[in-house]
Amino acid sequence: MTGTTDTPLRVGLIGYGVAGAFFHAPLIAATEGLVLDTIVTSSEERRARARAEFPDVRFEVAPEALWSADRGADRSAERGASGSTDRSGGADRPGKLDLIVIASPNRTHVPFATAALKAGLPVVVDKPLAGSAAEARELAALAEERGLLLSVFQNRRWDNDFLTLARLIGAGELGDVQRFESRFERWRPQLKGGWRESGAAEEIGGLLYDLGSHVVDQALTLFGPAVRVYAEADVRRPGAAADDDTFIAITHAGGVRSHLYVSATAAQLGPRFRVLGSAAGYVKYGLDPQEADLRAGLRPGSGVGWGVEPEALWGRIGAGQSPLTGGGHPVETEPGDYPAYYADIATALREGTEPAVTVHQVAAALDVLEAALRSAREGVTVTLKSA
Repeated sequence: MTGTTDTPLRVGLIGYGVAGAFFHAPLIAATEGLVLDTIVTSSEERRARARAEFPDVRFEVAPEALWSADRGADRSAERGASGSTDRSGGADRPGKLDLIVIASPNRTHVPFATAALKAGLPVVVDKPLAGSAAEARELAALAEERGLLLSVFQNRRWDNDFLTLARLIGAGELGDVQRFESRFERWRPQLKGGWRESGAAEEIGGLLYDLGSHVVDQALTLFGPAVRVYAEADVRRPGAAADDDTFIAITHAGGVRSHLYVSATAAQLGPRFRVLGSAAGYVKYGLDPQEADLRAGLRPGSGVGWGVEPEALWGRIGAGQSPLTGGGHPVETEPGDYPAYYADIATALREGTEPAVTVHQVAAALDVLEAALRSAREGVTVTLKSA
């Protein structure tokens, strides 16, 4: 158990790129009982952006400073180019932080998480946690040995369409689900550059481990363990070095088949979900609005209905008719709820409970991603050892 119910838990955030700036920082700041204390970034431009939104935040250059023993001292890492401090010097906030959030490049996730856990600090890591399930399970063992929280930011379990589908399945409105089609597609014909598009194994780049981490996690959460995996991973764009058009087929232990598509080269976007059951099917187009809202500067609690989408984007449920021609009937989409992730983390830290997203769940998804990588390379269907 960490802290008391009336003392905010102080969070250190490593990285202020896309993940840190648009997801973790605003969601941490919006969570009751959490306070964004320190951001690790050496970029003056990123510090300026962070300071504009979070004027009380402190800064560090190196992650190691977050778990050092002398955090109460005035450190040069907190000083700008002029020599003046970004904050008051830190004497008012000494001692260890209550949570470390790792939103730095994928290659750093395992070493930073290991160091933080060894320093006695709970950790949240952005996805993918690691490049292999073995590394994930080693981190889980370390966290359990130290009695520390370790979770992974699988925020898309709180997407509006996923919450709606989970509700429909739970209510039996589809009957027995037989096939689950999930698409996370984009049209980005030009490379953006950076480590995410690198073909270097140590970078853990490409869509299989990026968007694939989300769609596989959702499939396993809804339909249980995978027993067989088949995949196709292609590099479509000129100059690209990592997969940018990937398909994963999963056979679940319960008999459901999941067909998952992730792509940066989809000139026409398919339905986000198409789910076929023995009684009815559910088709939903469009992405959850929360990422776009966060990127646009909107924040949870800003007064608008957070995660709510217009009726025109609701999915449709029915049998024997196309939803594109008005078949079936519209189903109100549940509001998306990314803030629920960090609310759950705050509760887990205070009460010592297991977080909603566990490392063992994430390791099972990494088993699937590793099997998909092998399948795509060798052209084979992979049977998982746990099958």
